[in-house]
Amino acid sequence: MSRPLPLLQATALACERDWRMLFENLELQIVPGDMLQISGPNGSGKTSLLRLLCGLMQPSAGEILLNGRPLIEQRAELARQLLWIGHAAGIKELLTPTENLTWLCALHRPADGTAIAQALEAVGLRGFEDLPCHTLSAGQHRRVALARLYLDSPALWILDEPFTALDKQGVAQLEAHLAEHCEQGGMVVLTTHHTLTRMPTGYRDIDLGQWAV
Repeated sequence: MSRPLPLLQATALACERDWRMLFENLELQIVPGDMLQISGPNGSGKTSLLRLLCGLMQPSAGEILLNGRPLIEQRAELARQLLWIGHAAGIKELLTPTENLTWLCALHRPADGTAIAQALEAVGLRGFEDLPCHTLSAGQHRRVALARLYLDSPALWILDEPFTALDKQGVAQLEAHLAEHCEQGGMVVLTTHHTLTRMPTGYRDIDLGQWAV
């Protein structure tokens, strides 16, 4: 069976930061069902690669294609097809979990109160919905951010260290949710220091150490 056409594709990709080339000539494709883990030593450019794929940075060389066309020409289309959660939770401390999700969803895919309440319950935050986020723990902050994965969301999820600050139960739940998303035709690109124990059929790993200059 032939592989589906890639949603995202990088060709001869290079990234330079602070006058240092992190990697070059990187090739990758992301198709429905893929889980792509970006690994490598500290400073190898893992977060930089994710930001390149999200259109938040421009490559030093090479090109990223979205559905076969240059990504740089399709920023609005990428925003519709991508959910990005960075290493920082990106939560506004003075807002409640409900208010944070309402605000985040309003940027691209508005969600009603019922859907938001169900998403927060799914990540174990029932009873915390209306508390200011500055009163929550680091793990609860992470859960607020990850609740976006339980709402109507794009097919492609790009996640930078999503397991940070989660307890054992939260890690297992997130692993299962990511694998199920891929098994249903979604796509995940992630960095993590956590050793995954559940991986979908489409799991692959790219070690940036192999692409270092």
